[in-house]
Amino acid sequence: MSVRHAVLGLLAQHPRHGYELRAAFTAVVGGTENWDVKPAQIYTTLARLEKSGLVVENAIGQDAGPEKRIYAITPAGRKTLREWFACGIALEHQRDEFFIKLMIGLVSGVADPYKLIQTQRTHLYQNLHAITAQRSRADPKTELANILLLDKVVMHLEADLRWLDMTEARLDEIRKQPLPEPESKPRGRPRKI
Repeated sequence: MSVRHAVLGLLAQHPRHGYELRAAFTAVVGGTENWDVKPAQIYTTLARLEKSGLVVENAIGQDAGPEKRIYAITPAGRKTLREWFACGIALEHQRDEFFIKLMIGLVSGVADPYKLIQTQRTHLYQNLHAITAQRSRADPKTELANILLLDKVVMHLEADLRWLDMTEARLDEIRKQPLPEPESKPRGRPRKI
C-alpha cells in the first residue's frame, strides 16, 4: 500500500491536518507495530500531493497552539484514488531480500547457506510468535479488521517457513548446478561488415 493513496483515502473521508492523518493511518493499520509511518513521511507526502494538484491546503486551524494546515482532496485526487481502487496491487515476491542473501552466500562462498537458512528460520519464528501474541490480544468484537491483517501476516510467515524447509532440503542439489552467471558480451565496437 502506498502512503500516498492512504493519505488520499483518509482525506476523502474528510479534511485533516498532518497529525490527524498520521493518527488515522495508525488506527487503520492496527497500530505502529504493524506500520509505523513517520510524521515527516506524512508531511512530505502531503507536499508532493499538493504539488501534483491532488490535495489543497483548505484552511489553517488553530487550537490554542501553533497553526495547523488542513488539507482536502481535490477532484483530481478523487480520480487518482478511484483509479487506485480499480486496479490490482502488484506484489513483489520476486524481490525477496533473503533470497538474494542466500544466492550471494552461495555465489561468493563467504556464508554457509545452512547457517543463513537457520538464522532466517529463527527470525521468522520470532516474528510468528510476536504476531500470534498480538493477534491473541485483539478483541474480535472491535478489532476484526486488524485480526484479518494479522491472520494474513501469520499465513505469509508460515509459507516462508515452509519455503525455507524446502530450500534447505534442496541445497546440496542446488550446489551441484552451475550458479547463475551474466551473459558475456563482446567488448568494443561491433565489427563492420
